[in-house]
Amino acid sequence: MRFILYNPTSGNGESTSRASAYFATVDGEAEFYDLTATADLREKLDRPSSLSDEVIIFGGDGTLNRIINEIPDLADRYTVLYYPSGTGNDFCLDVGKTEADAPFEINRYLKNLPTVTVNGSTYRFLNGVGFGIDGYCCEVGDACRAKGKKPNYTAIAIKGLLFFFAPRNATVTVDGETRTYKKVWIAPTMFGRHYGGGMIPTPNQSREDEEGRLSLMLFHGSGKIRTLSIFPSIFKGEHVKHTDCVEVLTGKNITVCFDRPTPLQIDGETFLNITEYSVSSA
Repeated sequence: MRFILYNPTSGNGESTSRASAYFATVDGEAEFYDLTATADLREKLDRPSSLSDEVIIFGGDGTLNRIINEIPDLADRYTVLYYPSGTGNDFCLDVGKTEADAPFEINRYLKNLPTVTVNGSTYRFLNGVGFGIDGYCCEVGDACRAKGKKPNYTAIAIKGLLFFFAPRNATVTVDGETRTYKKVWIAPTMFGRHYGGGMIPTPNQSREDEEGRLSLMLFHGSGKIRTLSIFPSIFKGEHVKHTDCVEVLTGKNITVCFDRPTPLQIDGETFLNITEYSVSSA
């Protein structure tokens, strides 16, 4: 049995066409679900199953995030295949896959995931949690899509740095040790290495770290012009060379508190007016 799940909003319609083409090649019994029109996904997949049954997912990082939170035991019950058809596809970048690859198995990546707690609710995540100008970029990007426009995140980030986003002061606790930072532009905690359409905030982070450690990157203390001059190097992970304003901390339990409400993103999904988040390794 095969269940083909697709998100028609991913990749400007690319997800729908890819899923339809795949469905046409399937021999045997299969069910085809539009995730934007399927509110009871867990119920539809809550049936006797085995790893010989397959769930094939067409979508982006946000699609995967929805599925790992709605059906956390999916990889224990089905063989899960994934085709990246989102905008950023950061998960695939991190595991060395591209759109040129056929749907590939991701069961091992869906187990033992870290969690983030925001406003009293807890979510699993696959890539990372962004807090600061990255959350701001997701907020503006969502507004662009709501108007039928394709967001340019690089342009949004540059305009935000120069005009619209003000840095925050932060209190950070990593495995019980607390530090304070001034003028924090960005404070993501990462499970993988990539987010934001190819940015590498924590180049030494590994989702397969034997101790389950996570990495927190703090970009702090710099003015607008210097921040803007360094920021593009985050796409190669070279920003960490600027140790006077970039610091990476590792640990299993991380809490970040900002002194003013700030947009936050979890695997690209936006949460507004957040002052604190806490992350725990599995």
